[in-house]
Formats: sequence, C-alpha cells, structure tokens
Amino acid sequence: MSEFMQNMIAERLGGNMFGKDTKIYKFEKIKRAKKAAMEKDPSAELIDMGVGEPDDKAPAEIADILKKEVDKKENRFYSDNGIQEFKDVAADYMKKRFNVDIDPVSEVNHSIGSKPGLAMIPFTLINPGDISLMTVPGYPVTGSLTKYLGGDIYTLPLTKENDFLPDLGAIPEDIRKKAKLLYLNYPNNPTGAVAGKDFFEKVVKFAKENNIAVVHDAAYIELTYSEKQPSFLSVEGAKDVGIEIHSLSKSFNMTGWRLAFVCGNETLVKAFATVKDNYDSGQFIPIQKAGAYALQHPELIDKTREKYKRRLSKLSEILSDMGFYVNQPKGTFYLYFEIPKGTKSGKKFNNAEEFCDFMIREKYISSVPWDDAGNFLRFSATFEAESLDEEERIIGEIKKRLSEEDFIF
Repeated sequence: MSEFMQNMIAERLGGNMFGKDTKIYKFEKIKRAKKAAMEKDPSAELIDMGVGEPDDKAPAEIADILKKEVDKKENRFYSDNGIQEFKDVAADYMKKRFNVDIDPVSEVNHSIGSKPGLAMIPFTLINPGDISLMTVPGYPVTGSLTKYLGGDIYTLPLTKENDFLPDLGAIPEDIRKKAKLLYLNYPNNPTGAVAGKDFFEKVVKFAKENNIAVVHDAAYIELTYSEKQPSFLSVEGAKDVGIEIHSLSKSFNMTGWRLAFVCGNETLVKAFATVKDNYDSGQFIPIQKAGAYALQHPELIDKTREKYKRRLSKLSEILSDMGFYVNQPKGTFYLYFEIPKGTKSGKKFNNAEEFCDFMIREKYISSVPWDDAGNFLRFSATFEAESLDEEERIIGEIKKRLSEEDFIF
C-alpha cells in the first residue's frame, strides 16, 4: 500500500492506520476455524448454520415477471426514486397486511435493499455529536454510518430477562438529550423475538418526549410463527415519529435482487429520497415490477415460512433436551441460544466466540457468536437441503454430533 494514499485515507476509516489494525474480527475467526477444520479432515461434512441468507431461489412466478419485463425497451431507463407502480403496490401491501395507511406518492420510496436504506438514513438525521440508539446484538450498519458522520452510538442490550426488548427507561438523561435516532428490528435478528403493539406504544411515547426519530427495520416481518409481528406504523402516532423499512430479501428469497421500501413519516421519507437521489439512480425497473408482483402475492411466502418453522422447531427441541437455554423463535429464521460453561471432559468456554470455535473445529458445525448481551450462539435454519429427507438427515447429524458431549450449564 503506497505511503501517499495511506496518508490520504479519511480518519473515519482509520486515517494513516487504515488496514493496519491487527484485531481479528469474529467473522474472520470463523473463516479461519472453518479452513483449519477442513484441512484437518477434508472428507468431513461441515454443516454451515451461520449463513443469514435464504437457501432457496425466488418463486418462479416472480422470476417470470422479471424475464418478461427485461425485454421491454421502455424499462431500460433510470428509475431514480422508483416507479410509481411499485410505490402504489407497496402502499396497498401495507394496508392489506398491516392495516397501515400509506400515501403512495409522499410516504413511500423504494431502496436497493434494506442495507443501503439503513446506511442512508443517518445522513437525514445525524449531525456531529448526535447519538444513535442501537440495540445489541443486532445489525450494525446504521450505527457505523452514524460514526462516519461524526456522531456516536449508545447501545441498548437485548436480554432474556427483558424478553429481548430494549429498556428505554434505563437510558440516561444526558444520552436522551443527544439522541436523534432509535434503531429497532422486529422480528429481531439474531434473537428471534417479536415486539407487540404495547411495546411500540411505549416507543412512540418515548420518541415524542425526547425528540428522537424511530427507524424500524422490518426485514423479517413476514417470517413469524407462534404470533404475528405488527407493523410499528400500526400504532397511533407512529407516523409522527418514524419510518419502517420492508425488505423482499428474506420472505420472497430475493436477497440478491436488492429491493426494499421505506415508508412512514412524510418528511423523513422525503429526506431519505433526497439523500438517495445523490447516491443511486434507482433499482432496475424490471426488478421493481417483479417486486410489485411479489407484494401482491404474499401467499408465496407460506411454503418458506412453514419450512423455517419446521426446522427451527426441531433444532430448538434438540438443544432444549440437551439442557441449552433456547429463546423459542417467534420470528426470523434464527435460533438464539445460550452457550454452556464447558463440558464434563474438561473444556471451558469463556465466551460465545470460544464456543463457536469449538463447534467448528470439533463438531464441524459453523454458527455465529454474539457476546454483546450475554454469551449466545445463533443458528440459521437456512442450511442447504434439497429435500425433506435431506433436511432430516442434517438435523439428525447435528443432534448426533452434539450428543457426543456432556455439556455443563
């Protein structure tokens, strides 16, 4: 790396120390452990329970719309802040699925996936010195961009004692005065928890009393099991204080298609559109057309929802029978469970990263560790299985490998 350019890098990325950080992040540790395990036994089957992406492709009906629209000459243009057809359908979807009234002209805009949307939103709210309230464990993008803009973050732990909901009452007054943004995500990644209307009512009250904008990431809202996840915007007064982001990635198996929409408070949606207009030229029109079809056909989610429910139920039963504390997943495709203290054979685990490493190297099962609010591991039910028999075989293999140990809790 040239010394000239090294000295040019912005301080938000580390300045002249960019790329020289010797800290090994958890995903790099996972990568190294997986490599070491396979070098140790190349013939072993590594079961990957860490991938946070759907294991199947988008329904054929949605793909057919894309193929049809690609051939139309008029669809070659930039879409800028989105085609009106997609906005109309998104607004209709919010009404039919969540009983939320959205103005299709002024209160909704598309995004090239929810991640870019979450990255752009801090540009609409954060000035140097402002604070974003971020739940942990959780998706860090909004917090990362807050820091890039000279702001700071204050973390809100999601603990089993509080049903994996943030304790808004515990936020110090000086933090509340500086806070401009509250990030929430329900159903929650990684805990699998859902949030009820009673919690959202508290959020609206909190936001109004403290002049804080709410950003609710609803990426997994269609993947719920024992109870449905209400939209944040379905609560009275929610549109006064916030917005909600909906993604087609998880529910419709459209991860790589990159399509989402932001809806809610008119002023904040307009501010988002202003930032977005300077970032991209809109998602490819045929993808928006296909996305509109998907939102008009939520029944396409049923098969996917049933698959994850089945897998999560079986995995939860296995772990619970072995003595693990498992947060029974009410949503997402994740299983969140507390790690053991060790094994009767003498192994000790000080944190989730150590247990994750043990699981990869000794059990050939890959997962994702979380040590932000307790020591937990996250299994993803999106492992590859082409048939029900193959699914049962993999789950049976997980049970067999874990049963080889006597865990201490």
